[in-house]
Amino acid sequence: QVQLVESGGGLVQPGGSLKLSCAASGRIFRIYAMGWYRQAPGKQRELVAHITSIGSTNYADSVKGRFTISRDNAKNTVYLQMNSLKPEDTAVYYCKMEVKTSYYSSNYDYWGQGTQVTVSS
Repeated sequence: QVQLVESGGGLVQPGGSLKLSCAASGRIFRIYAMGWYRQAPGKQRELVAHITSIGSTNYADSVKGRFTISRDNAKNTVYLQMNSLKPEDTAVYYCKMEVKTSYYSSNYDYWGQGTQVTVSS
């Protein structure tokens, strides 16, 4: 019904930058909250950044001041600009969107497939 496709991951040196994108397609009536999560090997998935339908944002303490989340509602896309990257940012990054597929439906959460970000010299 709804597919989320992420892009923009890769290998970057410490101090470098990457920008992740996540585009939703399929049966979409409206998208509410959007977020980015990450999961490092051996660790639980954690929230990185979150943005509401009206643009309010919040961030994990570990990324405040370095990462910026934004959204383009016309393109059903959420972005994560990551600056001053550190080795501890290495993880698989997942996007999540709260989607309503029709006027009468409930809201459901959909996840992307994940994109690898590796910060290493």
